[in-house]
Amino acid sequence: MLAGLAVPLAAASPAAAQEAPAHDDPVRAYVTNLDSDTVSVIDTRTNTVTHTIPVGDRPDGVAITPKGDRVYVANQLGDSVSVISTRTNTVTHTIPVGDAPNGVAITPKGDRVYVVNFNSDSVSVIDTKTNTVKTTVPVGNGPEDVAITPNGERAYVANDLDDSVSVIDTRTNTVTHTIAAPDGPVALAITPNGQHVYVANAASDNVSVISTRTNTVVTTIPTGGDLPNGVGITPNGRLAYVTNLNSGTVSVIDTRTNTVTHTIPVGTWPRNVAFTPDGERAYVANELSDNVSVIDTETNTVATTVPVGNGPFGVAITPKAAAPKKPHSATSS
Repeated sequence: MLAGLAVPLAAASPAAAQEAPAHDDPVRAYVTNLDSDTVSVIDTRTNTVTHTIPVGDRPDGVAITPKGDRVYVANQLGDSVSVISTRTNTVTHTIPVGDAPNGVAITPKGDRVYVVNFNSDSVSVIDTKTNTVKTTVPVGNGPEDVAITPNGERAYVANDLDDSVSVIDTRTNTVTHTIAAPDGPVALAITPNGQHVYVANAASDNVSVISTRTNTVVTTIPTGGDLPNGVGITPNGRLAYVTNLNSGTVSVIDTRTNTVTHTIPVGTWPRNVAFTPDGERAYVANELSDNVSVIDTETNTVATTVPVGNGPFGVAITPKAAAPKKPHSATSS
């Protein structure tokens, strides 16, 4: 990412409680607003904003725990991370990190959060049990984004200013490989099978594909757009969506052929993209339009546009609807 997410039902009887349909919490999109210092919460069923949450100064990257219970927001000018409870949609903790934090990723177990610090050339590793920084890992120059493999064993960091990707062994929290990339790697995403990393190179107008087996670039894909800066991969791993900042478009890459199959017009300065758990919709934050484009991934067209705060940048979506609460057992009187 180029620097600059239940009301119990009353029942008359146990039988009625068992027969009543379960109403899960909605899947929600959490969108950081750089210029409002807030996070907008979108109900993806209605595509309306249900909450606006004050956070730190210039919120940038955002990630949600695998359980969907907490949201971690990097505050770029606040040098901190805000922790939001998705149950209350309020900030519960603020964690000091490095200088100019932006990209955020969470391990599959949900026990650690990796936050890249652009001006510190480092990654802060947060223990989610204590919400404190466990360790700090030096990486390349100007890290912008981070992604973690599905097995949780490695974190990949895009270093914008020295055109490289650092590979961190998450067991030791040390850099094991440094991979040369084209000019300006700013964002990355990993396929669900963990085999490839897709890296958006802003100054090169292309995407590098890294093999996680060899930690080498295996192909480079021109996006056809100007200044690619955000990348997301569908849950089934078949498509990569890349935002093109200056073009106001999203390039759709078929990951089997590594070719661009569609170009979708969205808002002004599209930044980051995230998908609903079923993969049917992509949410794109448009910084200068102050809105989010919702793309139907079957037709690759914009289905609707959701107004949010000023300068929307990061977007993350809860992994699934929360499990319904079990009805209370009735007692005889």
